[in-house]
Amino acid sequence: MSGRPHKNLEVWKESIELVQVLYKILKNFPIEEKYGIISQLKRAAISVPSNISEGAARKTDKEMYQFLSIAAGSLSEIDTLLEISKRLELLNDDDHKVLFEKVEKIDALLRGLMKRIKTKINS
Repeated sequence: MSGRPHKNLEVWKESIELVQVLYKILKNFPIEEKYGIISQLKRAAISVPSNISEGAARKTDKEMYQFLSIAAGSLSEIDTLLEISKRLELLNDDDHKVLFEKVEKIDALLRGLMKRIKTKINS
């Protein structure tokens, strides 16, 4: 087990993998999107594991829940940016499918963790 609690969370591991895959795919985007969609996607993707790790380091479940909520918001932003990228034909169907499936998996893990924490907070 790691000394850092976030490194034991499956949702954190999956979100790190999303960042890696996303960065590889974004290399194929047009250079004129460097300060637009590329930048937005990178920031949102990095925000997910960053907020999960920050929440896991907090002392209370309420604080952790707050940071997980921020991570969920960033994940939703990624979903929207991927949809925009697909509609603008910046993202092909195969890459969209890979990324969308990762987003869906992370969302399910994140929502499950949030539900468990919310139950602890309310008990």
